[in-house]
Amino acid sequence: MHLSKKCSAFKVVLSALLIVALLQLIYLSFLSRFHGKQQRYRYSELFGGSGAKKNGHPEKNSRKERLRYSLSTGGIFDNSGQYRVYKNLIKSDFTTNQKPGSDPSSNVLALATHTTINNLHHLESLLERWQNPLSVAIFAHGQDVKFATALVYALSFFCPQIQALVDFHLVCLSGEMASFPEQDREHFAGLEDCSSVFSRLETHRDTYKNYAISGNVSYPNNLLRNVARGGTESSYILVIDIDMMPSADLHQQFLAMITSREPVSDEVFVLPAFEIRHDRKMPATKAELVQLYQVGEVRPFYEELCPRCQAPSNYSHWVNSHVRGTGALEVTYTLTWVDPWEPFYIGPRTVPLYDENFKQYGFNRISQACELHVAGYRFSVLSSAFVVHRGFKIQGEFHPRKDEENKRNRVLFRSFKEGLKTKYPSSNRRC
Repeated sequence: MHLSKKCSAFKVVLSALLIVALLQLIYLSFLSRFHGKQQRYRYSELFGGSGAKKNGHPEKNSRKERLRYSLSTGGIFDNSGQYRVYKNLIKSDFTTNQKPGSDPSSNVLALATHTTINNLHHLESLLERWQNPLSVAIFAHGQDVKFATALVYALSFFCPQIQALVDFHLVCLSGEMASFPEQDREHFAGLEDCSSVFSRLETHRDTYKNYAISGNVSYPNNLLRNVARGGTESSYILVIDIDMMPSADLHQQFLAMITSREPVSDEVFVLPAFEIRHDRKMPATKAELVQLYQVGEVRPFYEELCPRCQAPSNYSHWVNSHVRGTGALEVTYTLTWVDPWEPFYIGPRTVPLYDENFKQYGFNRISQACELHVAGYRFSVLSSAFVVHRGFKIQGEFHPRKDEENKRNRVLFRSFKEGLKTKYPSSNRRC
């Protein structure tokens, strides 16, 4: 009797478990179909196809058509003929909405940067800090050309702040062409929101260093800097590498400073450059930075590799100079350029371009700083603004051909300096 009851109870429990398992399978099947349908719609919405609703998101469709048009032009060749440039591959809403005669104060300062696809993940934190117009020049080679095109479009599609503020430009070898990524459905199936796009970029993180691209392809850093600079109409531009971070509220502070003083065309505003241990939080203010500096968690940029390259910034003076009670940004002291200083600075858009003959490692930024000096510019150091590089720069982390490239670019730099004598015949400055 008791055994019969136990068997009946066991059958009831077993039946209930089977029903629950069956319901879970049905639910999972439904979720799978729903997710698949959602992914197909997401993909068709992104890259075209019958699943997209033509009238659902007119602004997205417009963005898609602008990308198609940018790609259809085939880009333009750089002066050397070695690279193909797609300027304004994707425009931000800020740039698109700029009209002739717009309020000049709305476009005073932009940030320009450059990268390969493997470092593009830094854009998320950089834009979170900057929160203003940003121009990004990306170099891609081989299969990365298609990958970069799709990913930057996905970023502009899914990330509202990127849609609003970031202009993307693409540079590849002249024999390569970017195309609209319509046939790569399986490769981009997981893209459904902004975080998923950055997660995909993370999978490309540190695939190779900028200066160690497969096939011995040269990274055209100065061309990229010029493309990023040329992609903005701002009156002043700050050019930094994408793995660097400016101090917080720099845009607003600089705007307040520059509108309260007489404009000077031959002046650039230096931001002392530092580097921070990888595991430390980026400082937002000068007070935070100085505190980290005093305990060795932050140090001058390139202190181990080339201390002379940044020493003229006069770190001890800057660190020990007090910001006035108002906290307003101001020029704290002015310097004359000396070899081999390569400062990071905010400059008017009229400053000389970077010399695009310099590629890979060595002399690419110092050559431009040298020209500013010969052209008569003065270097005014800002009181509380700075830039910080993520991680300490150390000898062992560089690519194998660094010394060879540095030697080649040193010879090029000698020739460059001779050329400045012809370009600025009335200048008595040399470098």
